[in-house]
Amino acid sequence: MSTEIRIPPLPESVADATIVTWHKQPGERVEQDENLVDIETDKVVLEVPAPAAGVLSRIEQDAGVTVTAGQLIGLLDEGAKEAKNDDRTAARHAPALSPAVRKLVHEHDLDPAQIPGSGKDGRVLKEDVLAYLESLKSKPAEEEPRPAARQPAAETRPPARRPPLALDSGERPEKRVTMTRLRKRIAERLLEAQQTAAMLTTFNEVNMAPVMALRKTHRERFEKTHGVRLGFMSFFVKACIEALRRFPEVNASIDGDDIVYHGFFDIGVAVSSPRGLVVPILRDADQLGFAGIEKQIADLSQRAQDGKLDMEELTGGTFTLSNGGVFGSLLSTPILNPPQSAILGMHKIEERPVVEHGEIVIRPMMYLALSYDHRLIDGSSAVRFLVTIKDMLEDPARLLLEV
Repeated sequence: MSTEIRIPPLPESVADATIVTWHKQPGERVEQDENLVDIETDKVVLEVPAPAAGVLSRIEQDAGVTVTAGQLIGLLDEGAKEAKNDDRTAARHAPALSPAVRKLVHEHDLDPAQIPGSGKDGRVLKEDVLAYLESLKSKPAEEEPRPAARQPAAETRPPARRPPLALDSGERPEKRVTMTRLRKRIAERLLEAQQTAAMLTTFNEVNMAPVMALRKTHRERFEKTHGVRLGFMSFFVKACIEALRRFPEVNASIDGDDIVYHGFFDIGVAVSSPRGLVVPILRDADQLGFAGIEKQIADLSQRAQDGKLDMEELTGGTFTLSNGGVFGSLLSTPILNPPQSAILGMHKIEERPVVEHGEIVIRPMMYLALSYDHRLIDGSSAVRFLVTIKDMLEDPARLLLEV
């Protein structure tokens, strides 16, 4: 009995998706609800589960193809038996490669099994094939790989590193690649923010010594009690929530000719992922303690790395934090995440000389940047909002006492 594999309903406002990876190949056994294929939308990677148990008999749409909800992408034979090893292995290699990779492999008579893959689950990308060809060209003729001297098996190979960008030879080489859907969406939203908002940025700096001392004193006990590290983000989230309470316009958004004031605090935390920057949301963050905030951020960050975030976790948000300091950024101007009206940029903690009570002392300082929509937020409110965050962090006991 043949069962159709179709693209499931997509989230609201998402018109289509792109097939990223097939996890099974024709001839392989599939269990019901097992993840068959990953598809990418503007924001997330979604899994398409097997509708029944059986054997994948046919792939209708390969990786890289744009598909819509309900579209047929494969067939499943519920009554068939798994193909023999030799047949399955042969079937696995061809469809698992993208059309561009298959063409290169065929043109140069290469064995895909000998090419280290840098894609998800070791998948061989076009860049991997080009890098492999360059490595063959650089070897002397007598060192051409022979069957007995080929690369060792995957389990003994050193961990794969991202290959250098492979470009065509020439005096001024270039390479043209298609943007990922996420990168396109990021570009659209950043351009939208700059074109539709009167965006300004105000700066301040905060002495992180009090927070660092508090973390040092209680970090070990906190981790044993709650099973999660005590990081800086929970302090910043708490400080932002208190500042948002005092300046509700920063937690608001513009909708046409109306201002929408939000009576809740859904805080977005920008995190990097293999697909690009994503902003998962801490729902009702004001109802979370330090441990709850740290646990949720750790969970969201890990699932962002694994591509497991769903659309609901990336939708909405009333205010965003972006921590460029983890990459070494000393100072930057973050861009708004529409329709939000403000975003806080955190930066690298660096020891600097500062003046306290007329004396020069060394303190671990961090620059803070608040970008805001001047149509809704006055400059004085933006400055005082940022000063509130600074005051809370330089006297963190106020976060616990809510004063």
